[in-house]
Amino acid sequence: MEREDVIAPNAGHDAHHDTGHEANRDRDGNRDGNRDRIVAAAARLLSDGGPDAVSTRAVSSAAGVQPPTIYRLFGDKQGLLDAVVAYGFTEYLSSKTAQEPTEDPVEDLRAGWDLHIGLGLANPALYSLMYGGHRPGVSSPAAVTAFEMLARLIRRIAEAGRLAIPEERAAALVHAAGCGTTFTLIATPEDRRDPELSRTAREAAIAAITTDAPAAAEPGPVAAAVTLRAALPRTDALTAPERGLLREWLDRIADPAHTVSGRAETPGPN
Repeated sequence: MEREDVIAPNAGHDAHHDTGHEANRDRDGNRDGNRDRIVAAAARLLSDGGPDAVSTRAVSSAAGVQPPTIYRLFGDKQGLLDAVVAYGFTEYLSSKTAQEPTEDPVEDLRAGWDLHIGLGLANPALYSLMYGGHRPGVSSPAAVTAFEMLARLIRRIAEAGRLAIPEERAAALVHAAGCGTTFTLIATPEDRRDPELSRTAREAAIAAITTDAPAAAEPGPVAAAVTLRAALPRTDALTAPERGLLREWLDRIADPAHTVSGRAETPGPN
């Protein structure tokens, strides 16, 4: 009787190991493909019918997957909506010509404002999910990314010596004005929209946070403190505790209306 071929243990283990790796790769590739297909399908449903159209049943049918696949990849419907908003926001930004920073950060802020308004008017359902579709006190990941972009613009204005109020307040003010303007325009029928509303609101916000000339040209301690505070993270001449102390002093100078609780001023000599 002929002897049957015997597969050596190591060879069998290696073959099984390789097959397992191939299966994992196929599974990972399928998962990534499913994720992209689901997000794209949900984005189309959102654009066509608003948030109510993005149901698990509708998305699974449009993407050609079973409903459990959506829960496995995104956790719940909110996780899916977050992914859709991030996808839509990224797609919108990539569709625009990349704007290189200019030498005038205030002009760059104007361009950023116009981009923000453009996103809302071009994608009202997406915008509403970004800024109004979450629980109070919770921001969507895409909204957080957008605010970080705004904060970087405000930081550049501060570094140029043209910011008249603290960075945090300036960013919050521009953000509030921009969102309010966008939601107002979205809620207004297109044929009744005031074409000057966005520009007027933009210029009012910029006038409230900036100075006409660099702070160094003006003898005011507040603008100088704002400028130095903005540049403080770039210095290595101080230790971390020293930077913290200096920042506290600059905070007091930059925002004199904000006093430390219980702190009393000591009268100086006459």
